[in-house]
Amino acid sequence: MKLKEIKLGSQGLIIPNIGLGCMGMTGFGDIDTYGKADEKEAIATIHRSLELGGNFLDTADLYGPFKNEQLIAKAIEGNRDEYIIATKFGWEIDDNEQITWKINGSREYVKKSVERSLKNLKTDYIDLYYMHRLDKNVPVEETVGAMSDLVKEGKIGYIGLSEVSSETVKKAHAVHPISAVQSEYSLFERTVEEKGVLKTMHELGIGFVAYSPLGRGFLSGQIRSIDDLPENDFRRGIPRFQEEHFYKNIELVEAIENMAKEKEITSSQLALAWIISKGIVPIPGTKRRKYLEENIEASKIVLSKSDIEKLESIVPLGTDTGATYDDFGMGLLDY
Repeated sequence: MKLKEIKLGSQGLIIPNIGLGCMGMTGFGDIDTYGKADEKEAIATIHRSLELGGNFLDTADLYGPFKNEQLIAKAIEGNRDEYIIATKFGWEIDDNEQITWKINGSREYVKKSVERSLKNLKTDYIDLYYMHRLDKNVPVEETVGAMSDLVKEGKIGYIGLSEVSSETVKKAHAVHPISAVQSEYSLFERTVEEKGVLKTMHELGIGFVAYSPLGRGFLSGQIRSIDDLPENDFRRGIPRFQEEHFYKNIELVEAIENMAKEKEITSSQLALAWIISKGIVPIPGTKRRKYLEENIEASKIVLSKSDIEKLESIVPLGTDTGATYDDFGMGLLDY
């Protein structure tokens, strides 16, 4: 079975119009990412995704750290070439596998990171390699120059950036063609649209991949109170889930749900179909086959112009749904 495909960038990368975000399949130490992880079900979800034509997996060395890449290695063993693997580097992880919470985009760290990811993924090439965050102390030209060397060496196929401004995209693209930019994007988070980043990418022919396309789970409609989040869930520390924004956001979700009911689909499917209608590839994260199947069905839904207008009138551009990171996390974004 084949999903509709989309071209990312001008270097030849072609992927399905929906991917699978794998972050939640492993936690961060004692912090849960969207509830408890279950390795067996996570691997079954990756296999089911492939059966349904969803072979684009998104991970990062940060997740775990390393545990997520290692889980993917286990899932794709013996079948590597059937998958398109995207991973990321940039959050500095020391030799004791501890996250330093600094960003490192130096040439040396790029080379060290890719070798580590290749080892953890048990592969000799990475399809799409992202700079996870911009190191504001290192020129992006240096970081992308090092990534360009990895393309020449055959260690990575294509170069990506994450959470970057138009200016950074232009500087990077002048060093080596960028195939994709990945940033948070959903009905609840449209900064890249407001700041003109999407326009820049369209002008340069760069693809866009949307992480957290369901507003960190909010748009699924399954969160009705803060108590619906596990006690050590990282979302409890995010402004969007604080009281100031929480109940206003619930009202928006209810309006989206009403529209979804009229179309006999779920609110998640409506939110994903909206992103896909813009030529953007969402990578909803899930670790369960049930939700994976629901998400992949969304990739086949066609919204009319009036559907899109109605949806965007519920959450107009500029609506404040609350920041998606704490102050430290927001300070690392390049806007």
